[in-house]
Amino acid sequence: MWIQPARADALAAALDLSDDIPVCEACLSFVSFALDDGDPSEIAGQTRRMTPILWAEGLAEPALAAVRRASDLGVRDAQAGLADLEQNGGRSWAARSIVRRLAAELSRRARTELELMALTRDRLRLAPPEQN
Repeated sequence: MWIQPARADALAAALDLSDDIPVCEACLSFVSFALDDGDPSEIAGQTRRMTPILWAEGLAEPALAAVRRASDLGVRDAQAGLADLEQNGGRSWAARSIVRRLAAELSRRARTELELMALTRDRLRLAPPEQN
C-alpha cells in the first residue's frame, strides 16, 4: 500500500511533529537548499537521496509516532501514510513529504536568523563588549 504524493504532502503538513526531532541538520540542508533554489528535479533528487539516510539516523521513530497519533485522531490519509511508512520506510512517499516539511522549516528558521542578524548587526557595536 502507498499514499499518493500530494496526499502525503497534506498529511505531513497536518502532523504534530516535535521541534526536537533528532535529524542531522547538515543532511537536511541538502533538501532545504534545493527547496530554496526551487528546481523541482533537484528537490526530488535531494529528497530521494537524503530521506533514507535521515530515516535511518533518527527520523523513523518520531515520524512513525506522529503518523500513529494522526491515525488515532482520524486525520485524513494517516492510515495510508502509516502503511506506506511501515512498508517502505525511508523510501516511502510519506517519509519524503515529512523530510520536505522539515527542510522547509529549517529554511524558514535560517532565513529568520539571517534577517535578525542583519537587523541587529549595526546595533551590536553600540553594546559594550563586556555585555556581549
